[in-house]
Amino acid sequence: MDVDGPSSSAHHEGMTSRDYYADSYAHFGIHEEMLKDSVRTGSYRAAIMNNPHLFEGKTVLDVGCGTGILSMFAAKAGAKHVVGIDMSNIIDQAVKIIEANGFADKITLVKGKLEETELPIQQFDIIISEWMGYFLLYESMLDTVLDARDKYLKPGGLIFPDHATLYLAAIEDQDYKEEKINFWDNVYGFDYSCIKDIALREPLVDTVDLKAVVTDPCVLKHIDLTTAKKEDLTFSSPFQLKATRNDFVHAFLAWFDISFECTHKKVSFSTGPHAKYTHWKQTVFYTPSTITISDGQTITGQLTCAPNARNNRDLDIKIAYHKGDGPETSVDYKMY
Repeated sequence: MDVDGPSSSAHHEGMTSRDYYADSYAHFGIHEEMLKDSVRTGSYRAAIMNNPHLFEGKTVLDVGCGTGILSMFAAKAGAKHVVGIDMSNIIDQAVKIIEANGFADKITLVKGKLEETELPIQQFDIIISEWMGYFLLYESMLDTVLDARDKYLKPGGLIFPDHATLYLAAIEDQDYKEEKINFWDNVYGFDYSCIKDIALREPLVDTVDLKAVVTDPCVLKHIDLTTAKKEDLTFSSPFQLKATRNDFVHAFLAWFDISFECTHKKVSFSTGPHAKYTHWKQTVFYTPSTITISDGQTITGQLTCAPNARNNRDLDIKIAYHKGDGPETSVDYKMY
């Protein structure tokens, strides 16, 4: 779900970020990046293709089908029929891809918004979707997947993937913080510090070296897609991060793990700093001031996350934290 500057049409007058979301996914560069993400695409392929006994003769719904790669995996694994839906213009290319690969009789593609579209099949045995965004939920399609589950999934039907877990840790990141945040203190001799506050509140999506992590990780949120409700996507989670060495903390770091628990042989992957690169990278939340931490000390806090009121694909995230029994610091971050 990577949206790094896909097209200049974002700034066309009258386009909302929702229009831009639909439009940006038509840009092939994004699909190229997602398809080349071997952890992402390979995990889905393994979960689907290595479990033909789950797909044989079954109906499958691919939510946000993009170029149709997951639909083709499902058809190849023996699905009776696959319906892929996407509201982006990429689906026009997906139709050609499906035909070129000989799946036109097995896969039906529908252009539109799932919540407002009539599908050719009313009940499905399996839902597949690659819905995850940065920080798991930013620009994610999870709410649409839950709608699809409630409306179209047969009782006892399967969801690929069916579990997601969000983690938090603290990191030492002096050099990059200097470059990204403290840079605004002195710009060619001028005080630009008013921008520093804005820069601080915008989480950074980047890859972080495992050796920068200075605490044990903590589970923030676990989502079971078979039972989760939309309301669960607004949450407040306590956290406790225990230092693994004497160091300084400049930021909090978040990542997520995905697992296909319904498969015969479990398939899972992580987007964390300890794992192989994925296009989701990790999400960095810089703290206003540096925290000095000693081995065994803890940073205790609460992370609150909610969809933005104006655009539900954006996120409002608040992190309140304190070290030991020290004073509490609270920062409001925005992912938009």
